[in-house]
Amino acid sequence: MSKLTVGVILSGCGVYDGAEIHEAVITMLALDRAGVTIRCMAPNVQQMHVVNHLTGEMPASESRNVLVEAARIARGKIEDLATVSIESLDALILPGGFGAAKNLCDFAVKGADCTVHADVARVVRGVHAAKKPIGAICIAPALIAKLLGDEKPHVTIGSDKKTAEAIEQMGACHKACGVEGTVVDAKHKLVTTPAYMLANSISEAAAGIEKLVGEVVAMARA
Repeated sequence: MSKLTVGVILSGCGVYDGAEIHEAVITMLALDRAGVTIRCMAPNVQQMHVVNHLTGEMPASESRNVLVEAARIARGKIEDLATVSIESLDALILPGGFGAAKNLCDFAVKGADCTVHADVARVVRGVHAAKKPIGAICIAPALIAKLLGDEKPHVTIGSDKKTAEAIEQMGACHKACGVEGTVVDAKHKLVTTPAYMLANSISEAAAGIEKLVGEVVAMARA
């Protein structure tokens, strides 16, 4: 059996303006333990804004690049999403963090009327069209709902009513789910989990993420 390759789309570095670091690292650790090849990738664009994670302030004079910041999590081993071919991937996982809703798309400010970055849309839609599995964590399922909502996929972000309503406005079917659980849409090969939409600790987030990774890898190997 050939070794699987799983793409991980990162949205920067830091929960408030990029990828949620715990979610990203747990995802990569679980993938490594599953014996797959991990390919980190991110769009080469500027962040929506920069948040000082110590004070919560947003300095207007500061700007950061999503790909450059995501490289911190990937220890420099990361690819520009624009260069990634669908054929080179067996599955795809999107960790959360506000960057998924600010940099990969603009769901954070436009809700159901959001648009998705073109390179993100190309890769997600391409992997899905090739009938390869996709996992989405935390707020990232909102992006999936926007791109694949016409197929009415089942997804979860946990239990936040407002976010769930926006997801359903985009055509997806939201399923309430606990922090340690996942929602598996076998028909569309989608797996989602709430992680820090509900988690109060890194171990709580890890339980659902590790389960999601296992289910995505199992789908890819089936």
